[in-house]
Amino acid sequence: MSPTVTPHAEGAALAVRVQPKAKRNAVLGERAGALRVSVTAPPEDGRANDAVLALLREHFNLQRSQIELLSGPTNRNKVILVRGVTPQQLSALIEASER
Repeated sequence: MSPTVTPHAEGAALAVRVQPKAKRNAVLGERAGALRVSVTAPPEDGRANDAVLALLREHFNLQRSQIELLSGPTNRNKVILVRGVTPQQLSALIEASER
């Protein structure tokens, strides 16, 4: 099963579940329809959000302008916008990274 990826006017929206203050930064796979991500940054002053965006940018080889937090700035469950890709392309990126 893959994480929930929905169409958005600017690209695709990805459901993400974040674990802040983890031992390491990592993309952990899918659970309950969301991409699980752990970051070492604490959930203070948006530092964990910035760390999540940086990790996903690096993991999927995206440019800074392609990725943005759509919703959930103070919640573990977030929706991330990936600009310039279709939901199918983003799903393929996720599946390729899991191998």
